[in-house]
Amino acid sequence: MLTLLLQNRMEYLRYLGAGAVSAAAVTTATALYLSQRPQPVPMIVDLNSQTNIVPGKDRARISKLCKNGELLEYVSEDVTTLHEAFLNGARVSNNGPCYGWKPSPDEPYKWISYNDVLVKAANFGAGLISKGQKPVNTTNIGLYSQNRVEYGIIEQACYMYSMVLVPLYDTLGQEACTFIVNQAEINIVICDKNVKVKSLLDHIKETPKLKKIVLMEEINDENSKLAKDAGIEIMSYADVESLGEQNPQKQKVNKTYTRLPKGAMLTHAGVIATVVACKVQLEPAGIAITTDDTLISYLPLAHSYERLIESYVYMVGGKIGFFQGDVRKLMDDIKELQPTLFATVPRLLNRFYDKVMAGVNASKVKQFMFNMAMGSKTNEIKRQVIIICMVYILSIIRNNSIWDKVVFKAIQQGLGGRVRLITTGSAPLSPKVLQFLRCCVGCPIVEGYGQTESHAICTMQLVGDAEAGNVGPPLACNYVKLADVPDMNYYAADNKGEICIKGPNVFSGYLKDPEKTKEALDDEHWLHTGDIGEWLPNGALKVIDRKKHIFKLAQGEYIAPEKIENIYIRSTLVAQIFVHGESLKSCLVGVVVPDPETFPEFAKNKLNLKGSMEELASNQVSLFKIPGDVCIPL
Repeated sequence: MLTLLLQNRMEYLRYLGAGAVSAAAVTTATALYLSQRPQPVPMIVDLNSQTNIVPGKDRARISKLCKNGELLEYVSEDVTTLHEAFLNGARVSNNGPCYGWKPSPDEPYKWISYNDVLVKAANFGAGLISKGQKPVNTTNIGLYSQNRVEYGIIEQACYMYSMVLVPLYDTLGQEACTFIVNQAEINIVICDKNVKVKSLLDHIKETPKLKKIVLMEEINDENSKLAKDAGIEIMSYADVESLGEQNPQKQKVNKTYTRLPKGAMLTHAGVIATVVACKVQLEPAGIAITTDDTLISYLPLAHSYERLIESYVYMVGGKIGFFQGDVRKLMDDIKELQPTLFATVPRLLNRFYDKVMAGVNASKVKQFMFNMAMGSKTNEIKRQVIIICMVYILSIIRNNSIWDKVVFKAIQQGLGGRVRLITTGSAPLSPKVLQFLRCCVGCPIVEGYGQTESHAICTMQLVGDAEAGNVGPPLACNYVKLADVPDMNYYAADNKGEICIKGPNVFSGYLKDPEKTKEALDDEHWLHTGDIGEWLPNGALKVIDRKKHIFKLAQGEYIAPEKIENIYIRSTLVAQIFVHGESLKSCLVGVVVPDPETFPEFAKNKLNLKGSMEELASNQVSLFKIPGDVCIPL
């Protein structure tokens, strides 16, 4: 028998006694309440016991969703590669819309269907082959582009013809691009903009293997001349696609490598295993991603996190809408696209929280209403129940309460009004921010943990787990164990140690770097992450430290810079921060990138410095002249 602990109207009716309310009235009221009350998130496993310990000396743990203790690799023999996953999406969506984009800021989103993507991908891949690229998994295709429709088409083209996609990173600078091109022996790079082409051509002597460049936008005269002088063939994206249409090629799908971010060799099998493991964890909890879902694509596709999520979406026939490429217009894109799926990172969620709280704190009335609403929604998310004398938490996650309509509606509309799942990763999210989002957005928000080498994710918080500060149990596609780190006094026997991962979602190694591969993968193919974890009493994993990123300063003090960075990044004035230390120095050095939205106003009010970020950056005012009472609010 399930009894709610004095948290609903039935307790009040029973309290009145049989003499005050007839049995018929109680029965009617009970039936009405049960039919209308919000339903809790289904408990797919006992939240008090989320993992199973695998027999053996390693004390590895496995998801309780693994049947017969076996890791999940795929659910259908028809979907074992990413090309087959895309074909499955085309089939289940009945050739529905796949990729969406805005032709201009004033035009609505336009969509291209799954079959049209397949046709264009086949043509573009055939065009690459006509330009000398071999359809084998040793052919590496460089892609230097922001998220856009062509990115998805190029990726599918590589899958169709067994070529390997190698993303080049916008954020890492030219030196990193040069290293990647040389390490992967890339002879062709596809760019979205002329500025990236010029960057490659300006350093062309440093990349002797690079012979061809494809450009999505119109080639300008400067790049045309630079390419000619350097002996580099430069061609338009449209011309390559047209060439392939005129010279079709037989498709050749290889199941081995799919892409090489960071030099990590990721596989089709690894991506599929990770996607289906996420799927079997989300669907029983009521979060089945289908053809009705839409994802906003703005996180860099060069990173495995965004790539994994998009693979999930197109495998089930969902829609992916790309942002315009300008982060300043992202909220406008979200409001128009109205996504149901929102993949993000803590930095953006922190900014969202800060802006909402700034509006709330502007009025005492708003504060009062907001606190009332937060209290009510928090009680729903952490509703206690008794089942056979045991206390459990049953989470009610919804966006249709009175508080959602009165207090939280504007916040939900800021994300388009239809979001039903938010995922976050890459760094820890503050428990305060996580609880705020779960209440005001009214949808499940799950944290995951992983890295590129585990195909982006290896653990994921269970939907309905109301606790913050953990990253959930292992996915059903991998084991997780904790290894002793004696130097830091962490021991597996105490449920603390270095997080190690094993399963089909572990990468194959680093391209042409056996020493680095040996550091990451041991003889039993356990991936050593360098992160320190702790098993909580309920079987969920908590990331508590970092093995490698620790400095010992001259005075003998150990410093974990990521902990400091995570504190300072909470400031509304800080966009990015990097902390560095050396054993011969007694203090740390911090490199801070100010937030372009908030810092100019701060400089104006506190430092009496006016101007844009560019003008402030060129100001020669010494930091030592800043008044001592001026500090960054944390």
